[in-house]
Amino acid sequence: MAFAQESRSTSDKYGAERIVGTGAGCGQTVRPSYASTRENMTVYLFDVDNTLLDNDLIAADLRRHLQQEVGRDREEQYWSIFEQLRSELGYADYLGALQRYRLAYPRDPKVLTVSSFLIDYPFRERLFPKALEVLENANRIGKAVILTDGDVVFQPHKTRRAGIFEAVRGNVLVYIHKEHELADVRSRYPASHYVLIDDKLRILTAVKKTWGKHVTTVFARQGHYAHDREVLSSYPEADFTCDHIGELSEKRKRQTNPSLDGHPGCRLGATGGPRCGDKLGQTMDRGGGQTR
Repeated sequence: MAFAQESRSTSDKYGAERIVGTGAGCGQTVRPSYASTRENMTVYLFDVDNTLLDNDLIAADLRRHLQQEVGRDREEQYWSIFEQLRSELGYADYLGALQRYRLAYPRDPKVLTVSSFLIDYPFRERLFPKALEVLENANRIGKAVILTDGDVVFQPHKTRRAGIFEAVRGNVLVYIHKEHELADVRSRYPASHYVLIDDKLRILTAVKKTWGKHVTTVFARQGHYAHDREVLSSYPEADFTCDHIGELSEKRKRQTNPSLDGHPGCRLGATGGPRCGDKLGQTMDRGGGQTR
């Protein structure tokens, strides 16, 4: 399956990047369907990096490529620029860091090979196991929406290359700071309840503080942020914790306990939160509902 060449991407006053395009998959047009979201349905909001995609592995591949093409010293300089830019912008900008790196070495032709590496990278091969299956299940019982931070070029590009854009039927939101854009998210996708799946407790905590009982937070304990002890001790636990995104699909086979009160029979994770295979599994089977 391949996406057609025709596409457009428009920004609005909220700072959201609305990804709109046409797809050739299964002979169907793939477009965002904001207006079709029903207020009595559940919307499942998925982060991308280290939630659906193994971004740590992608970064490791880029590190090796940089060392091979420009050497260790300049590779380290690239990452120094990358971290500086992330502190300025609030999100990871791989291409922006490469542009700044180029200013320091304007005559280095190897920069072009790094650019090609990023654009042509096989992101689909870096999806966590069952990631697309989880999105498919979410769309079957509600609506799956990508809610992510990032730049306006590379982040949307990753969702397309990975097959995520097609899996969520074009429902992709890319913000600068997504936790500050919840009113915009809600206006685009009105729902009776939301389920937010993210690898950052900081984001989950911020959204829970704003939406309260209207959102179920799921901590996808994947990637370096999810195992940082200082981070884990700095924020309250999420409503649910899963060690890998595939648990949101596996839960349908477990059905560990039919009760929806008090989390009976739940295993407790390292952060103390109930595991994804228990109460959340039944919540997803029913297509949503409040959990607290």
